[in-house]
Amino acid sequence: MDPVATIVWIVSFVLVTVTVTGLSRRAGWSAPVVLVVVGAIVSFIPGIPHVELEPELVLYGLLPPLLFAAAIQTSFVDVRARRDGILLLSVGLVAFTVIVVGFATWLVVPALSLAAAFAFGAVVAPTDTVAVTAIAGRLNLPRRLVTVLEGESLLNDATALVALNATIAAIVSVVNPWAIAGDFVLAVVVGVAVGLAIGFALAFIRKQLRAPVLDTSLALITPYLAFIPAQFLHGSGILAVVVAGLFLGYRSPTIQTAEARIAETINWRTIQFLLENAVFLFIGLELAGILNGAFRSGITVGQTVLISAVVLVALFLARFVWMILTTAIYRFGPERLRERGWNWPTGIAVSFAGIRGVVTLAAVFLLPAATPHREFLQFLAFVVVVGTLLEGLALPWIIRRLRLPPPDFAQEASEMQRLLAEAQTAGLGHLETQVTGDEDERVIERLRINAVFLSDSLENPTGDENTDVPLEYQRLRRSMIKAEREAVLTARSEGRYQEVAVRSVLAFLDAEESALKSSGPRKPLT
Repeated sequence: MDPVATIVWIVSFVLVTVTVTGLSRRAGWSAPVVLVVVGAIVSFIPGIPHVELEPELVLYGLLPPLLFAAAIQTSFVDVRARRDGILLLSVGLVAFTVIVVGFATWLVVPALSLAAAFAFGAVVAPTDTVAVTAIAGRLNLPRRLVTVLEGESLLNDATALVALNATIAAIVSVVNPWAIAGDFVLAVVVGVAVGLAIGFALAFIRKQLRAPVLDTSLALITPYLAFIPAQFLHGSGILAVVVAGLFLGYRSPTIQTAEARIAETINWRTIQFLLENAVFLFIGLELAGILNGAFRSGITVGQTVLISAVVLVALFLARFVWMILTTAIYRFGPERLRERGWNWPTGIAVSFAGIRGVVTLAAVFLLPAATPHREFLQFLAFVVVVGTLLEGLALPWIIRRLRLPPPDFAQEASEMQRLLAEAQTAGLGHLETQVTGDEDERVIERLRINAVFLSDSLENPTGDENTDVPLEYQRLRRSMIKAEREAVLTARSEGRYQEVAVRSVLAFLDAEESALKSSGPRKPLT
């Protein structure tokens, strides 16, 4: 395809993605499902080029920025607080799913080896970060449940891909169980180590940068800086990206300027929107090619329907049974777990949130050519993705029937106000140490009365051109904001407020600081 045609296709792709997503949201439909349907319809139009997702492109090109965008928006504090539930799902549930779905697939697919069946189980084991985040954003789920679902989808990819590598090795040769365990430990240790190393290094570098353009440019390559070295060292690149994202997201208030944080948030939201929705359109566009391969497998239509049903039921039952066992542990286990408040409705809600996506479709193309019924397994992975997306449509109805308590928005707003008041008290205390007596008294009075906005001092000039009230206000108010931010971070480290309140107040301070700087003299980018 020549460069002009490539550009035309890219522009058309973005245009279709944005249009379909926008119309779906206005109609109240699930954008991922609609995009898959649209892509599937388009794939059968004569003249449309055959689309096939290159697994290396997904794993090395699309997955790192998607995971990083999700990680920097995920609360490290909340993930740490719910680490036991997240580990049970991202490691324990993945292993359980590989076994259950592997055996079920082995029983119903003719002439399929057990190693290949377990490989397929590893392919469909991880939930999709994009779809889970989208659903969690639409529903008023309890904060702890959202944290667990997002943490699971961020970390289970690493477990599933390690299991996939082990089962692929079993397809082409004999493997040692101890070697599999060693590979898993190596992947985790190297992935975490590389993620932390990149996080610390970039935190130091970005702390020296004052220009948002430079900071954002470095942020855009951060996922690849973490992913590629980890993969080269036989670790989990996915885990390295997640760890780096969580670390840098947590440290951002102390290493970036307010403008850089605002710019990074907007940029990553845009990238995440385009990539995550484009992926579902890609999934639909693959349907025609996947069907052609499935027809060549020799498995009849009746067998295909039966196999698809068995795999979907096995996938759901694996998650449901695991959640029953997990909930029982929380309800009747050690006191430390009983205090977590994980009840039966929560466990059932998590059972229905097992949506699969792009990682499943990319991973199934990693199966070696020697895999029995390889093309049929690719079709089966597509069925799993679409089936679980449709299952996700029932989640709002299930949540309503379970009567899970929504977030207490009134309490969160109250916490935000109290934390903001605490921060402003710290800022006003700091102001008293900065006053020299030479400042315009009106500026000091304005700062004492209202430690929030610059607008009054800018919109009501005194008429005295020799009195630069805005500059005095900016200098002192910036100093106060620094003290306020330190007070907020101290409160966060002491665990006295929910993370949602902490992030809201930090965003509030960032917005004001950015407004102060944008109203002052312009500085060069470097």
